[in-house]
Amino acid sequence: MKKLLLLLLTSYSLFAQNNIIPTPVSYEMVTSGGMSMFMLDARTSIDVTDNNPEVKRIAENFINSLGFMSSQKPVFKKVEKPTMQDKVMIFTLNKTPNAQLGNEGYTLDVTGEAIKMTANKPAGLFYAVQTLRQMMPPQVENKEFSMGMFPIMGCKITDYPRFGWRGLMLDVSRHFFTKEEVKNYIDLMARYKLNTFHWHLADDNGWRIEIKSLPKLTEIGAWRVERFGGFGNRESPKEGEEAKYGGFYTQEDVKEIVAYAAERNVTIVPEIDVPGHSMAVLAAYPELSTKKDLKRYVDPGTKFADWFPNGTFKMNIENTLNPSDEKVYEFLDKVFTEIAPLFPNKYIHMGGDECYHGYWEEDAGCQAFMKKNNLKDVHELQSYFVKRVEKIINKKGKVLIGWDEILEGGLAPNATVMSWRGMKGGIEAARQKHDVVMTPTTFAYLDYVQGDPTVEKPIYASLSLKKTYSFEPVPDSTDAKYILGGQGNLWTEQVQNYRHALYMTYPRAWAIAETVWSPKEKKDWDGFVNRVENHFMRFDAANLKVSKAIFDAIVTTKKDGEKLMCEMTSDMKGVDVFYTIDDSFPDKFSPKYINPIEIPKGDVTLKVATYRNGQPLGRILSIPRTDLEKRAKK
Repeated sequence: MKKLLLLLLTSYSLFAQNNIIPTPVSYEMVTSGGMSMFMLDARTSIDVTDNNPEVKRIAENFINSLGFMSSQKPVFKKVEKPTMQDKVMIFTLNKTPNAQLGNEGYTLDVTGEAIKMTANKPAGLFYAVQTLRQMMPPQVENKEFSMGMFPIMGCKITDYPRFGWRGLMLDVSRHFFTKEEVKNYIDLMARYKLNTFHWHLADDNGWRIEIKSLPKLTEIGAWRVERFGGFGNRESPKEGEEAKYGGFYTQEDVKEIVAYAAERNVTIVPEIDVPGHSMAVLAAYPELSTKKDLKRYVDPGTKFADWFPNGTFKMNIENTLNPSDEKVYEFLDKVFTEIAPLFPNKYIHMGGDECYHGYWEEDAGCQAFMKKNNLKDVHELQSYFVKRVEKIINKKGKVLIGWDEILEGGLAPNATVMSWRGMKGGIEAARQKHDVVMTPTTFAYLDYVQGDPTVEKPIYASLSLKKTYSFEPVPDSTDAKYILGGQGNLWTEQVQNYRHALYMTYPRAWAIAETVWSPKEKKDWDGFVNRVENHFMRFDAANLKVSKAIFDAIVTTKKDGEKLMCEMTSDMKGVDVFYTIDDSFPDKFSPKYINPIEIPKGDVTLKVATYRNGQPLGRILSIPRTDLEKRAKK
């Protein structure tokens, strides 16, 4: 009884204000003269008003996901007059559609006797269930928690999405994830009302989907020698070394994952990245390159390119298909012929990014082809390639989508553009009346460092949760009707396992979700951070890894003449920062940061800790003076 009372009191304090991510369009707490609370337990009945089988499945999946109810078969029955003793969850599809709700919106009413969910389409009821789940205490995410009942605060919610495209991209080329891991990734994104899974299936470092007419793609292209350490600095394969790292998804695997995603209202968009990023293809079929070098392998992460300060690069190994060779288009026709029927959605992503043109410029065949077809430069040659690929994809009944480089040399007639190099490409595509998905590096690249570089795996850029939350997909002076939505991208060069993938994805995916679902005027950073902390507890209860870098201090430096000055802040309210420079470890009795401090010269290490309400909060940062000096120069 004490355990139940504690849960009720905790729930009341936690849910006096909702912790829903993404925040709903409208939320009204219902008290009915006092505390209104629905107690969900195994005796709760389920009323699917029109016996729609899809809605019934949504209800069953929800019940089965709850550990304390999954052991009993759900009770489906009509309850004409619900009472506290005869409680019910009611799922209703509107006979006359509510125009405000659209295809994915819903209403949710919770009283002490009933939970009523209504929507125009089953997708809306699915999202109502996701909201309902978040209104339960975090312990519900632990299937071994045996309370037997969970309280849900009384409320009225009306909710619907701002954008139709609400996505996450997972790169399975650089690191292969199992079928079950991909399913779990989809399941988690669906809980936060993200509905588009961009599946990056092919790149330089691995081909991950079975193409039966081209068996070498998976026999050779799906495997590489195993290497550890930083991506981009790994050793090349040795003579005779076995390529045993990798894997691929059979077409039956793909069908299973697509069906799993569809049950969670998630559309899967497959990506085959061409004409660049094709090293795995060329390992299997080297004749599709300009050099036709037979001594090829799937690269394990060597230094295969040189990058220059102005953003340009030079490939040291050829990784582009030969756009002047008709056999390349025959190859792609075979690939897309088999891929198209596996994915019911309208799109196929053809990549098109970071295509190095140097090998085309050196190749006599490409130069002759350009002359014959009146192509003035290699950008127009790439545009020719993209337009040919679009025709192939269109013949399969699909729409081509590609990274913003497909704009260069002239955009294919019906293409959709995914803008990653900032917003510029998306703005230009919208100006040309093409649909756009915004996914700029500056807000949406989830592989970027999310905390202090002293406690995170280093990579070439950083992206804080607060910066991600500031993402606005519709730039000023851009016609919003061409902006389909936005997504976050997780590239996995530096991601070595699934738990690390979750750590990099969350909580920044929650910020993306709120940006693409909630009304722009409802976004509030301080309110979002409060809700994030509740979802940290939910992930902890489910034993899922999540980054809590938001709890850490933010340390910046600048030069004031010969002085090295340091500022320490937090993106959260109510956080105190304590520090030491004497090699001791800071606690709440150490100097408290108030104003910028001078870092003295010498072999000094700044150590920083955060506290809230007298309790330790984030990780201790330990930063040598030499690193602080480097920060001042940036």
